[in-house]
Amino acid sequence: MFTGIIIGLGHIRSVSPLGDSAQHGVRLAVETPEGFLDDVQLGDSIALNGACMTVTSFDPAQRVFTVDVSAESLARTAGLAEPGPVNLEKALRAHDRLGGHLVSGHVDGLGTVTHLGPVGESWQLRVLAPTELARFLAYKGSITVNGVSLTVNRVEDRADGCEFSINLIPHTVRHTTLGTLKPGSRVNLEVDLIARYVERMLGTAAVPAR
Repeated sequence: MFTGIIIGLGHIRSVSPLGDSAQHGVRLAVETPEGFLDDVQLGDSIALNGACMTVTSFDPAQRVFTVDVSAESLARTAGLAEPGPVNLEKALRAHDRLGGHLVSGHVDGLGTVTHLGPVGESWQLRVLAPTELARFLAYKGSITVNGVSLTVNRVEDRADGCEFSINLIPHTVRHTTLGTLKPGSRVNLEVDLIARYVERMLGTAAVPAR
């Protein structure tokens, strides 16, 4: 489990194929901030742009760890197939503060940035989500964009999907990769975990138990 509170900016240093067919995934070598790997162990979970990955090796001296990403994960996420910056979050510990909201690290769909621009001291981010995620998006509800826990300020259902708007404070722009987005950028989306369970329960309420 995660909270959507980014604790470091990483950089995918290399992407190495794990085979020579489309069914093979890749191995990522991720460079981290100073001290990030001090408490990391083999097998730990770290979210990269909101996608939960397993640490397969790490070198604190070089500040680098590796993860293996399957072809399935590559097909369902954005920002993990080539070198570049990534948002990093270690898995939640039982005694940690829940500063964002409950996040599983499982990407529900890909969104497309439609706008990013300044509004006063902040920035407005608008993202077009797939139609199938529209029922999980609500005013003042939670959404995870590239691993960042955010609050929805506006929702508009459209013929081509559901556009939602978010206000980014300067701290978020400086300390995550969201400030580098531009119209057309693809982003990883994870809907609110509680909303997902509520939708499932309401959808099966009329079905008698066997």
